[in-house]
Amino acid sequence: MHDFHSWADARPDRVALTMGDSGQQHTAGALAQRSREVAQWMAGQGLAAGDTVAVLMENRVEILELVLAARLAGLYAVVISTHLTAPEVAYILGDSGARHVFASAATAAQLPAALAATVHSVDGDCASTGLPSLDDALAAWRAQAPAPIDLSGRPLGRDLLYSSGTTGRPKGIKKALPAALYRTQADPEFLAWQRNMGFDADAVYLSPAPLYHAAPLRYCLRTLDGGGAVVITARFDAQQALAMIERYRITHSQWVPTMLGRLLQLPEEVRHGYDLSSHRCAIHAAAPCPVAVKQALLDWWGDILLEYYAGSEGCGITLINSAEWRRRPGSVGRASYGRLRIVGDDGQELPAGQIGRVFFSDVAPFAYLNDPAKTREAIDERGWATYGDLGHVDEEGYLFLSDRRADLILSGGVNLYPQEIENALATHPAVQEVAVVGVPEPDFGEQPMAVVVLRQGHAASAEMARAIVAEAGATLSRIKRPQRLQFVDELPRLPTGKLLRRVLKDRLREQPHAGFNLRSA
Repeated sequence: MHDFHSWADARPDRVALTMGDSGQQHTAGALAQRSREVAQWMAGQGLAAGDTVAVLMENRVEILELVLAARLAGLYAVVISTHLTAPEVAYILGDSGARHVFASAATAAQLPAALAATVHSVDGDCASTGLPSLDDALAAWRAQAPAPIDLSGRPLGRDLLYSSGTTGRPKGIKKALPAALYRTQADPEFLAWQRNMGFDADAVYLSPAPLYHAAPLRYCLRTLDGGGAVVITARFDAQQALAMIERYRITHSQWVPTMLGRLLQLPEEVRHGYDLSSHRCAIHAAAPCPVAVKQALLDWWGDILLEYYAGSEGCGITLINSAEWRRRPGSVGRASYGRLRIVGDDGQELPAGQIGRVFFSDVAPFAYLNDPAKTREAIDERGWATYGDLGHVDEEGYLFLSDRRADLILSGGVNLYPQEIENALATHPAVQEVAVVGVPEPDFGEQPMAVVVLRQGHAASAEMARAIVAEAGATLSRIKRPQRLQFVDELPRLPTGKLLRRVLKDRLREQPHAGFNLRSA
């Protein structure tokens, strides 16, 4: 049930959100009042149900205020990564059709120079940004004493998240807006989440990840909807995360495997120096968790780990608790939403034990914004949907992933898309061909590695490798830049010219330290 505002009205003085780093607290009443005011203002600016707004800022309370407001006003909200460059941001704003953009003093420089959308800063002092202030806009709106706009007949707004497209460009994942009746009635999706994850009105949820990621944003909102409290951080720090569990009596938390690995790397006296007795559910996803890492966490925290397999598309979910995982190490669980289907190359469903593409049937439809081709790749003629991963199920329906998306690089829980990186590297005049694959990296799981064929007249060297990556840095955010680059005479290809990416990836897995180290590039 989307009832945050209802329970906020009943308990306005209850702390709903805490900035974990500073300890700054925000009450439910203040959060509700601000989001309602912004929703009214948005509607007063001519934003109609189904329109889109965008948010670009570091982790702070205003993200949740704005997304809650967009939901009340029946709008799509695009929360954009703060690691993107201005051209990357410009593409998402244009592709999504965002009519209003909200930024901070810290992110204003990432906005493109020319924007069709209206831009406001959430920081009162805008001298450094030159952007108009949202506070000033709201004050001017109040001064007009406008009559309240009835939003009750609008559908509820929701997020519009971005994933990769077939061209390497990010693609928006657009789902239908929930009907207006869910303003007062139970949302089955929310109730299933609440039941499966064990959230209730006493939950205190720690989100140590950026809110521009799907799970942190959605879990924060759902925690608030259920009457719980949220603790967010500016950035992840392993020891600080433990301290926050103790300080704020955290009951639920969410992690990616890289974070879990960082926690385990802390000295034993540090790891065991905090009271974690309130911690009853540690949720993890986003990338396969090494069996050894998960086993070590279970030995330390006990059987409180809950793993799920899903994606921003929301086309199916599996879950596995600690007890189940101990019996089936490496599994990501059984379907909790949708029905698992393992499909062979011929499109036929495969029996237990055989590896194929992982599909889900009996799920709500979705589409990639402005990319019908990619939508067709993800949803077959039967309506079965896939994230593009390979795996098999055992006789009891437990899913084991063989590989994440064939080309996808999962680095620290962040999806990196080779085509996008390759397109950027190929702009250097010395580059004839380039391929990017993920290679093992102990801390982040994988790191992007580039393999380059140079044009005649150019020599391989460390200086050339750095120059190629530096050239790409104009349009490629730092997290996407290759950490290593290797020069080769040719790339493995079929006679048709198709790149044999799997052959290249297998080769480099055997030599992850080949080529030049570009960590500082």
